[in-house]
Amino acid sequence: MSVFDFTGRRYLITGVTNQESIAWHVAAALQRQGAEIVLSSFGRAARITRKAALRLPSPPDVLELDVTDESAFAAVAKELAGRWGGLDGVLHSIAYAPADAVSGAFLGTPPASALSGFQVSAYSLQRLTAALAPLLTAGDRGGSVVGITVDSARALPGYDWMGVFKASLEAVARYLALHLGPEGVRVNLVASGPLETLSAKGVGSFDALADHYESWAPLGWDRSDPGQVVGAVLFLLSDLAGRTTGQVLHADGGLHAVSAGIGDPPHRPGPGPG
Repeated sequence: MSVFDFTGRRYLITGVTNQESIAWHVAAALQRQGAEIVLSSFGRAARITRKAALRLPSPPDVLELDVTDESAFAAVAKELAGRWGGLDGVLHSIAYAPADAVSGAFLGTPPASALSGFQVSAYSLQRLTAALAPLLTAGDRGGSVVGITVDSARALPGYDWMGVFKASLEAVARYLALHLGPEGVRVNLVASGPLETLSAKGVGSFDALADHYESWAPLGWDRSDPGQVVGAVLFLLSDLAGRTTGQVLHADGGLHAVSAGIGDPPHRPGPGPG
């Protein structure tokens, strides 16, 4: 029996693009544990999201949510209120950095690119959580908001402004935890190691960074496996984390905890028999 039981719980999952996305794997895991979910997407990307939704254990609805459109937040909240009356949690897996904001372009990034990336990647967490707060507080258990970040405590070559946006996301999460904690709403982030997702393709240094993680993470790392992050997200969405808020939980094989690059990479035993 799984330690997680989400029977009867209701979640909004943002950021599902394809089966390689963290959000898709979280959505699948929630459904397998009895939860009801809806996805969000917008514009041309919604067609891709709907195709990915068909590959989930039970294809969910996909709601329109453009986080650059202020009216969209209220529309999603109204739709979910009419559908369920309340909400147990949200996965915020939304990020965007223009091409001139990453891959070594940090010093020349224009204001419009920096501002648009901040709006989508960090400010959207505040807007989405604020819009859904009445639904997250409708039940007697309180609600949980979980976002996806990276290890923003260090400067990651090539991530540039995306690293800044993720650091901002962490600050937004802490202030949301402060202001919504008295209402019973928890806000936490999961810091993932590098994964081969659509967004990763825009970072020129991705392969070198993934190589570094796979060589040095004490527990090992696999850039092709989004499932490595799912357990951390489920924990934060569950009642097991009922007194945890304002935290960044690292799911990166432990690399954030070590000064990698000194001496030889750790030796890990190979797979056992069979």
